[in-house]
Amino acid sequence: MSNLKHLPATTSVNDVFVEMEENGAVIIDGFLSTEVLDRFNNEIDPLLETKSPTDACVNEMVALFHGDKTRHLTGVAGVSDTFVNDILLHSIYKAVGDHFLLPHCASYLLNLGHVLDRGPGSGGQILHRDHDVWPRRMGGAYQQRMFASLIALSEYTAEMGATRLVPGSHKWPLDREAKPEEVVAAEMEPGSAVLYLGSVLHAAGSNTTNRRRRGMHTSFCLGFLRTEENNILSTPMERVRKMPRRAQELLGFGVYDGMEFGEGFLGALDNRNPLDLIAAGDV
Repeated sequence: MSNLKHLPATTSVNDVFVEMEENGAVIIDGFLSTEVLDRFNNEIDPLLETKSPTDACVNEMVALFHGDKTRHLTGVAGVSDTFVNDILLHSIYKAVGDHFLLPHCASYLLNLGHVLDRGPGSGGQILHRDHDVWPRRMGGAYQQRMFASLIALSEYTAEMGATRLVPGSHKWPLDREAKPEEVVAAEMEPGSAVLYLGSVLHAAGSNTTNRRRRGMHTSFCLGFLRTEENNILSTPMERVRKMPRRAQELLGFGVYDGMEFGEGFLGALDNRNPLDLIAAGDV
C-alpha cells in the first residue's frame, strides 16, 4: 500500500526535498494559517458565487476533464491580495522552486493559480501528469519542468474527492499504469497542502457527499515555458504596480535573462526589463 507523508509547515525544507525526491509528493500540514485561510475564503466566496460549472471553457476536452459540477475561479492574482502576499510568495514554494526548477532555468514562473470548487456528484478524473501540457520530447534534463500543489480550502476527504496521487510514479516508465493499491487520496485538514512534482500521476477523486470540496491548484514552471494561464492578461496593471517585485516576476512581467547560461533574453520591452519600467511609472 502506497502512502503520503505528512510534514508540519515548520519542518526543515530539506525534509520536504527528500520526500518529494523519493516519493514525488508530500503533504504540508498547516501550509496556510487559520487566519490566512479564513481571509482568503472570505475574499473568494462572493467571486465563486458568480461562477457556474457551465461557464465557457477553452475546448470540449478541457470541460470534460473538469466535469460539469466544478466552479472555477481563475486569474486569482488579479482579484485577491491574500493570494499574492500569502500564497504566491509562500516561503515553501520558493524553497521548492529554487531546489527543483532553478537548476534547469534562470528563473521560474507561476504556471497556474486556480480555485476549483467541486460540487456533489463530481466524477473522478483520469490519472495524468501535469507536466504533459508541454511536449514529452523535452524529457532528459527537463524532466522536472514544473511542480504543483493543491491547497485544501475546505474539508478534503476521500469521499469529497480529495486529490488522488501515485507516490513514486515520477520514477516510472511512461507506459506503466498504476494499480488500485498504489493510488492514495491526499486527505487533509483545511489549510494544508499537497505538493507534488509535475511528473507524478494524480487526479481529482469523485465527490460522493452532499458538500462542496474547495481546493486551490497552484503550480510553477521553468521560466522559458509558455504558462497554462496567461497571467499577464488576467492581472490588471493597476494591481501589478502595487505588488512586490517578486510577485511581478512570478506572474511573468519581468524578463527571462538566461544570457549567462548561454540562453536568450526573453520578454523585454524596448530592450529593457519591464519591471524597471513599471517601477518608474512608464507603463
